[in-house]
Formats: sequence, C-alpha cells, structure tokens
Amino acid sequence: MPSTFLPGNFDAKRPIVLIAGRGAYPSLTAAAIRRAGVPLRLIAMDDETSAELVASFPDAERITLNVGQVGKMLTALKDFGAGYALMAGQVKPKRLFHGLTPDLKAASLLFSLKRRNAETIFGAIAAEIEKIGVTLLDARAFIDDQLATPGPMTGQKLGIDREYLDHGIHIAREIARLDIGQGCVVRKGTVLAVEAFEGTDDMLRRAGHFKTDETLFVKTVKAQQDFRFDVPVFGLRTLETMHTAGLGAAALEAGKVIVLEKPAVIQQAKDWGITLHGF
Repeated sequence: MPSTFLPGNFDAKRPIVLIAGRGAYPSLTAAAIRRAGVPLRLIAMDDETSAELVASFPDAERITLNVGQVGKMLTALKDFGAGYALMAGQVKPKRLFHGLTPDLKAASLLFSLKRRNAETIFGAIAAEIEKIGVTLLDARAFIDDQLATPGPMTGQKLGIDREYLDHGIHIAREIARLDIGQGCVVRKGTVLAVEAFEGTDDMLRRAGHFKTDETLFVKTVKAQQDFRFDVPVFGLRTLETMHTAGLGAAALEAGKVIVLEKPAVIQQAKDWGITLHGF
C-alpha cells in the first residue's frame, strides 16, 4: 500500500483524477501518485493550477475548468473513467460565487446551502462526486512523508513552557471547533491573534505587531475534520511570513498538518532560527 491514508479496498489499477488548485501541493501529490504507478488524470482550475503541472499531462489526460463549473467537473470524472478523485491545493471557496458565473450544478449547490464556507461548499461537491461512483480520497494520500511529526522537527526543543503550549493548542482547537479558522498565535498565556477569513499569513502579520518574544503559532484541525478537503498546510510562504513578523516558533498537529516541501521548510526554519514542533 503506497499510503496509510488510502482505503483498504484501494485498487491501484483504477485512475485517480487529481483536482488541482494552486501552490506546490498538487505537484507534490501528482509526483507521488506517479511514483506509486497509479494511473493519473488532471482536472486543473483556470488561473489556479500551475502551468507546469498542466503541461506534464498529455492533452487527453487533462482538462482545465473554471472553479464554478461543477457540472463539467463531474462529466470530466466520468469521461476519465475515474475510480478515485483527490483534491489538492488551495481554491478559495469565495471564488465559486465571486467574480465567476457558476454553472447550473454549482448554482443549485450554493442555493441549497444555509452556510457558505469551505466545509459546506466542498462537502457538497464531495457528495456529488461520490454520487457518480467516484471515491474522493483523503487529501493526505501519497504524501505521508510531508506530514508534521511528533516532537522537535527542527532539532531543538520548543523552548516554550508546556503550560503555554497547552494554552495555544486549546485556543486553536476551540477556534477550529467554532469553524472560525485553524490556527492562532499566543504568547505566555495571552492570545495575540486568531485565524479567520483572512487566512494564516495575514493573521501572522497582525501578531507581529505585538511583542514577539516567546510567541507561538499553533496550527490544528477540527475535531471532526473531513480530510478529503481543506487540510491545513504549512509551507515556505508561511514560514517566510513568520520570519518577517518576528515569530520564532510553530506547533503543528502531527499526522494532520501537511508540511509542504518538508525538507526545504525544515532547513529554512533552522537557518532562520525558527522552531517547528509537532504535537
């Protein structure tokens, strides 16, 4: 089994269709699936998916859609003979109904939702994918080696009292439980910032306006996280934002937060004196 996050009845002969958003995450996932020898197809998102990833697929094995074309996406999954689909890379939920004209399927899904956020929108899309007999895979599949691991990831101890770490984890989990965000920045028992609609990087910049010695960025997941989509990611861009903001430590939930391009992130964190710790 090429990944611990695949279903027990996974059939490596059936094609996986990668539904790819922005960033390095889809490219890393595509490379891992190819190494595993599983047939792979691509549904790219216009103005989201990297041109390099798109170009790595033959014309017959890829299609590019607007984010709002949910009906066309479902048709593409059928045309590709998909056994599985995997969502990787950021696609902001607001793009489904801001600046684009959703197709009839997307419009009907949006109309049926009382709440419009990442969980409800992508949850509705996931249900439609499953309805046509395609299994939507855990988004951590094939990239087990890119996940946060328990304890010091950069070699040095966290250097923050356990009491303050526990406080940060508690706040982050409460924020996630309330569906506000998946992270926070704390300092010696005080909450400096919590993640909301603006995203992780803007939260980190806000936290950097305060006294930043012994600050801790905590990233977690919801208690009932649907790992088929909206998996939290920590990468070089977030690390650079921490460095610029003067934040010196991050605690990431082990096995659940993806550390994209992990070797490069760990090395850069060491170079900048930023401690990465898995809890």
